[in-house]
Amino acid sequence: MAGPARTLGPWQTVWKRHRRYATDGTWDRVLTALVALAYTTADLDWIVSIDSTIVRAHQHAAGAAADSVTAL
Repeated sequence: MAGPARTLGPWQTVWKRHRRYATDGTWDRVLTALVALAYTTADLDWIVSIDSTIVRAHQHAAGAAADSVTAL
C-alpha cells in the first residue's frame, strides 16, 4: 500500500495533522474560503466525489426484505 508523498512526512504525522484540522475547524474554514472565492470569480462547479472508504452500509442493506420477494 502506498503512503503519503515523502515531502508530507510519515503517515502518522499526516493523519495527526488531518485529524487536528478536522477537529479545530480548519477544513471548514478552508472550504468556506474556497467557496467564497469561487462565487466571486463565478467559477463554481459542484462536482461531488465520495471516498468509498467512508461510505458503509449494513451487510443486509444491499437487498430487499426477504418477504418482498414472495410478494411479487
